[in-house]
Amino acid sequence: MEQTGGVQTRWQPRSNLARAVLPVAGGLVFFALLGLVTWGIASLLSRNPEKVEERLAQTQFEVGPTQSLADLIVEDGPLLFQGLVGDGADRSIVLDHQGDDPAQGWRVRYAHPADREPTCKVSQIEQTRQYTDCEGRTLEVDDLARPEQARVLVSDVVVIDLRAAAESDEQTTVTTAPAADTTEP
Repeated sequence: MEQTGGVQTRWQPRSNLARAVLPVAGGLVFFALLGLVTWGIASLLSRNPEKVEERLAQTQFEVGPTQSLADLIVEDGPLLFQGLVGDGADRSIVLDHQGDDPAQGWRVRYAHPADREPTCKVSQIEQTRQYTDCEGRTLEVDDLARPEQARVLVSDVVVIDLRAAAESDEQTTVTTAPAADTTEP
């Protein structure tokens, strides 16, 4: 700051060129710093690539209480969850339960026929265990595609694990015991 006649004035560029270039240069410096900060954040997040997907999206979908879901499926048929798996294809999941024991008999399928592409979506015939596909065929749950990386975890609640490798082609259900009570009386 300069002082002229007892009054302080701000420094200003004197030439027209300097008055035109300095604000542009200041803007470029600002955006360069913003880019460096963004790159730094991305660098920190990518240091653990096996955990990046879990930070971006949940890999487990908690459906609800085991007994209530088993009763609901008996009344209305398997549950259809639209677009639950987004792995490049918009895949929907069907959750089914068979048998009298709510802790056993759970399975998960994709909502398209096993012999067709994922674009051939199925729609459920209301309050039944049957579906119609894109060609009008009537299908059962066993006719739907088995997921490569999804399984059902059962305890007090039913959870669909969307990234777990299926144990085998026939069995995609895993039963786990309820968590132990660790509180002392």
